[in-house]
Amino acid sequence: MTSDQLLIVAISFGCSAVVCLVGAGLVWVLRRRSLRWGIAVVALVAVGSFVAALMGTARAMFLSAHDLQVAVWVSVVAGTVSVLFALVVGQLVVRWSRVLRDAAREFGTRGSFPAGARGPAEFDELAAELRRTSERLNEAQGRERQLETSRRELVAWVSHDLRTPLAGLRAMTEALEDEMVAEPATYYTQMRSEVTRMTRMVDDLFELSRIHSGTLQLSLQEVSLGDLVSETVAGASPVARERGVRLGGRAEGETLVTADPAELSRALSNLVTNAVRHTPADGEVVVRVRAGESTAEVSIDDECGGIPTQDLARVFDVAWRGNHARTPTADSGAGLGLAIVRGIVEAHRGTVSVTNLSDGCRFLVTLPV
Repeated sequence: MTSDQLLIVAISFGCSAVVCLVGAGLVWVLRRRSLRWGIAVVALVAVGSFVAALMGTARAMFLSAHDLQVAVWVSVVAGTVSVLFALVVGQLVVRWSRVLRDAAREFGTRGSFPAGARGPAEFDELAAELRRTSERLNEAQGRERQLETSRRELVAWVSHDLRTPLAGLRAMTEALEDEMVAEPATYYTQMRSEVTRMTRMVDDLFELSRIHSGTLQLSLQEVSLGDLVSETVAGASPVARERGVRLGGRAEGETLVTADPAELSRALSNLVTNAVRHTPADGEVVVRVRAGESTAEVSIDDECGGIPTQDLARVFDVAWRGNHARTPTADSGAGLGLAIVRGIVEAHRGTVSVTNLSDGCRFLVTLPV
């Protein structure tokens, strides 16, 4: 590169740098204004840099006065057209941003983001992300509403279930104090039964609170699922005999899972006891254990008469106690047993579901092996 060329480069760089510094100052001054002015300044700086470099190097390029004047006018006209075009593009960008702003405002007030194109790819990506956020927010709000409804139902039902035995205990206590009871032993037995029932309810509430708060600690070890089912069936057999319900279970081979024996046994006991409670006399409850390639399944089939289709999705909700074929009886709990089952099974990274059979229901617990 010759010395003249180096001089032209240096002069062009210096003149363009000065214009760029002036443009940076304008952008800073207009930083709070509309985006269209920033785009116009960019176009103006681009043309201004060329004109300044041309004027600065005119002598070094040996341009005549006429040629320099022609070049300047051509640059001014081209610059004016460029700035006008930049203003038009800036107006379009501002319009797109306003449309996106209005959609975001609607998202803030209504909780849903409207669909539709929002302009350039970056705006479309932002709109798509806002739509996904809207969907996730709506799902979270739906879950929150469902949980709030369950909490209100739980408070109402537990309050009712506690009020009734407490009123009975008060009446029996007053009768014993006034010595108006011919056989006090009967009252003592009934009082102990009510206290036991309330204790069981409080224990269930405590267990459920541990599950929902994430403080449930599992002592994992390798256990035989068949042995757990056998113990559960043996524990529920006296209740089944008292109700005239046939209770049986069988396992297909040795099935080992990594689980907390106490917590998993409680979940299975809740399911089996629930099935026995809702199966009429001369009915049958069958518990089966099956092993798959990567999972183990425990199914509990009963003859409860089935659950209404509209209630199947609510079976494991807090405070759900059923209706129709599963109308709560005198020994029904507060509707916490199945909610506890789901919490314990999910803590073991498993799933629990329910389906209707021809004359009853099937609860299916699936655990990873």
